[in-house]
Amino acid sequence: MPQALKKPLPAATLPEPNSDFYQITDCLSDAERAKLKEVRNFMEAKVAPIINKFWEEDAFPFDLLPGIRDLKIAGLGYEGYGCAGGSTKFTGFVAMEIARVDCSCATFFGVHSGLAMGSIFLCGSEEQKKHWLPPMARMEKIGSFGLTEPEVGSGASGGLTTTAKRDGDTWILNGQKKWIGNATWGDITIIWARDVADNQVKGFIVENKTTPGFKAEKIQHKMALRVTQNALITLDNCRIPEENRLQNDTSFRDTARVLRMTRAFVAWESVGCMMGAFENALAYTQKRMQFGKPIASFQLVQDLLAKMLGNITACQCLVLRLSEMQDAGKLKDEHASLAKAFCTVKMRETVGYARELLGANGILLDHNIGRFVADAEALYSYEGTREMNTLIVGKAITGIGAFV
Repeated sequence: MPQALKKPLPAATLPEPNSDFYQITDCLSDAERAKLKEVRNFMEAKVAPIINKFWEEDAFPFDLLPGIRDLKIAGLGYEGYGCAGGSTKFTGFVAMEIARVDCSCATFFGVHSGLAMGSIFLCGSEEQKKHWLPPMARMEKIGSFGLTEPEVGSGASGGLTTTAKRDGDTWILNGQKKWIGNATWGDITIIWARDVADNQVKGFIVENKTTPGFKAEKIQHKMALRVTQNALITLDNCRIPEENRLQNDTSFRDTARVLRMTRAFVAWESVGCMMGAFENALAYTQKRMQFGKPIASFQLVQDLLAKMLGNITACQCLVLRLSEMQDAGKLKDEHASLAKAFCTVKMRETVGYARELLGANGILLDHNIGRFVADAEALYSYEGTREMNTLIVGKAITGIGAFV
């Protein structure tokens, strides 16, 4: 048989792509591993076959919501109020597992369960937690998180232009928010605004569908996270009752508590993105024939695969320890920032290697790699840019702030 016509090796003789090289799932309990397998089975059986279609159409697969609800993972890491509970370590594993198949679904989960529910859990009163968290845990109410503005990203701590003015038993909100995931169709948005009376940032639970003056427009022409529906929100004299102001939030320091927690989860998501790119690329190299044999047999291909796996394994070990510190109450801003900055840089490198291994096929949705490469660009930027996160780390290790 001519060399060019040789068939690939039978799949049964090759190992299945596996990105858990150091077996970090062994750190979970039997019950946690069972739940994680349930999440993986759902993502592979229900999400993987359709997600490229929705990514291409810039649409959200609403038919998947009942299945996601049945997983009962909303509110992971929060005890009580109908939430899923459990450790933040396990929450990270779930975020990683979802992102391993699709980063947009991981973002949807992170915004709803992490940012929106987390804001109420950390900054809300007992009454607010009892009112809002149970239906959000059942995913009867979907939440969003409105901090970033059209002209304010990294400078949110002291530069928010969205204002809140007290008027008797209500607050009047004016301004705009941008890149707000889930807000085009969700039920509530946590809006962070600057109180004109004391110049402090405060949080408000805004009901999207019933608040006059609230407008959410879908952001078009995105090249990343196209399944996630991001909104430009306009607040025009929105009247919010005092009972919907987050009662235990008095300044941006309280907002930062939420961001510290969710920034760690973005690091986990970036690891999942790397894993998905690696496993898809490895499977491709095992089947792709050139010069009469699978390209996985070439030294340069194996070199890139080993570099990818090294990045993944290093980042897995980093986020695992990060979450152990979080569960022990030792997590600080600089710890979350180092993980987010480091893991997203390695993610960018890793998905780039995957793209390289597939050659021209790497830009096609058919092989999934193009989607991971594009979506990685969004994870790289949100929850704090690399530069801002490295400055947080730099201040912690030098004792000198380099912020302008």
